[in-house]
Amino acid sequence: MRFTRPPICGIVNRKSNIVNQMIFTARQFEFRFPRPALVMGIVNVTPDSFSDGGKFLSPDDAVIHALKLVEQGADILDIGGESTRPGAEPVSEEVELRRVIPVIRKLAPQVKVPISIDTTKPAVARAAIEAGASIVNDVGAATRTDFTMGKIVAGYQAGYIVMHAQGPPRTMQENPAYADVVQEVGDFFSERLGTLLNEVGVPMEQVVLDVGIGFGKTLEHNLQLLAGLRSFTKWRRPLLIGVSRKSFIQKLLAVPVEERLPASLACTTLARLAGAQIIRTHDVPETVQAVRMTEAVLAEPMAINLPGRMGGRHDG
Repeated sequence: MRFTRPPICGIVNRKSNIVNQMIFTARQFEFRFPRPALVMGIVNVTPDSFSDGGKFLSPDDAVIHALKLVEQGADILDIGGESTRPGAEPVSEEVELRRVIPVIRKLAPQVKVPISIDTTKPAVARAAIEAGASIVNDVGAATRTDFTMGKIVAGYQAGYIVMHAQGPPRTMQENPAYADVVQEVGDFFSERLGTLLNEVGVPMEQVVLDVGIGFGKTLEHNLQLLAGLRSFTKWRRPLLIGVSRKSFIQKLLAVPVEERLPASLACTTLARLAGAQIIRTHDVPETVQAVRMTEAVLAEPMAINLPGRMGGRHDG
C-alpha cells in the first residue's frame, strides 16, 4: 500500500513563509519548499553495486523494482548503470548506456515522479534525458575540468545534483585527507554554484547539493559532515543526503550490509532535523516512515526551539 503523505507543514508567519520559500525545478517538475522531504529510491542496474548488485540487472527486473519503489512512496527514482562503490572499476559509455536507457524508456511513460540518472558521463546524461529522465545526479561533479555536463543540464532545463567527492570511486578511499572536511566541502559548493550560475547558465532553481557521504571520506569525515549538515543549508538549495547501507556504518558498528538499516534511519532522521530535503535510499517504505514521523514531531509547537524546525503545526 502506498504511504499517505501528510499535509505540507507551514510557517506560522505567512510573510516569513514567502521569504523562506525555495524552489527546485527539473524539466516539467517543480517542488516548492518547505514541504515534506522527497524520498529518492535507488535502482542499481549493475552487477557489482555494494548492496544490491546483480538483482536488477535486466531491464524488466529494474522496471518492476522501480515501480514497486514508487508504490512504496518514492518521490524520485535514481537509475544508475555504473557502480560507485569504493574500489569500483569504471565501465564504458557503451555498457552504461545499454544498462540504463532501456529502463528509463520503459519507466518514463509509467510513472509520474521524476527519474534521475546517476552518472559521471555527459553522453549518458544526455541520452537519459532524451529517454525521459529529468534529473542528472552528477557523482563526478567534483572532478570535472570542463562545462560539458553543466551545459547539458542547462540546455534541457534538467535538475542537477552536485555531489562532492575526493577522487573517482576506484581510488577515492585510498587516503582521503582534509584539513577541515566541512569547510572544504562548503568551499566546493561555493565555487561550483558560482561557476554554474555565472559561466554555464544553470539557474539555481535547478541545483541540489550533496555532501557525498562515503565518497573520499573516512569514518570521521562522514560523521563530521553529518554533524555539520546545517551549515550547508546557507545556500538555500535543497540538500540531498545518501547514507543508505554505506560502509562507514560497518566501520563504526561492525554490521554487514543487510543489517545497516537501523543506523541508516538514525542518520536519515538526524539529517532531516538538520535541514536535508531529499533522502536517497534503498529502503523506501522504512525511510518514508522515519522521515514522516520526524516531520510530524518537528511540526509540533513544542519543537519551536529545535534546530531544523519546519514551522507551525499543520492543519488536520
